[in-house]
Amino acid sequence: MAHGNGADDRRDLVPEPFARALAEVRAARLRPEVVVEEMPAPQRLAPYALALSAEVVVDDAEVSSGRLVLLHEPAGHDAWQGTFRLVAYVRADLELEMASDPLLSSVGWTWLVEALEARGADYVAPSGTVTRVTSESFGSMADDAGSAQVEIRASWSPVDGSPLDSHVCAWGDVLSAAAGLPPLPAGVVALPSRRGTRGR
Repeated sequence: MAHGNGADDRRDLVPEPFARALAEVRAARLRPEVVVEEMPAPQRLAPYALALSAEVVVDDAEVSSGRLVLLHEPAGHDAWQGTFRLVAYVRADLELEMASDPLLSSVGWTWLVEALEARGADYVAPSGTVTRVTSESFGSMADDAGSAQVEIRASWSPVDGSPLDSHVCAWGDVLSAAAGLPPLPAGVVALPSRRGTRGR
């Protein structure tokens, strides 16, 4: 049996909770700057998986990117405290001055926690890291400007009954925050993002 990508095309072999989860993930409505595609999912982490990749594009330039993987273990997993696990990655370029801010790591984690709370995405067992990466040029490249990025790696387990589209939208909000986009005004509804068909 082929797990993960394409699994939902053989619904007789896919557990109903995972089929429902796929529908919820694909129903997520992200802001138009967040361009999402399905991508090949990891095969060894769980019997069933779905993976998304995303880029935040502003004025035809990519300002942040990330991945989100949904894992499902029908028998449950003690460390997950449930049968589903979400694994997220977000990367964004930063101004060098921001990279030196000692509060950057805690701010990056706060983006995730606040996004999940704002979306009403109930979860347990969160874990993750926030890493800043800086580079400076020397020698014949000394005139090149330095660069800096922030990387957020996190995982959490959605509480049973918590719609997964809210978790996907929270991930999209973290991508947007990392890209420096202002929150959408209250009452403004995001349009469905463009989704690729790779891996379906």
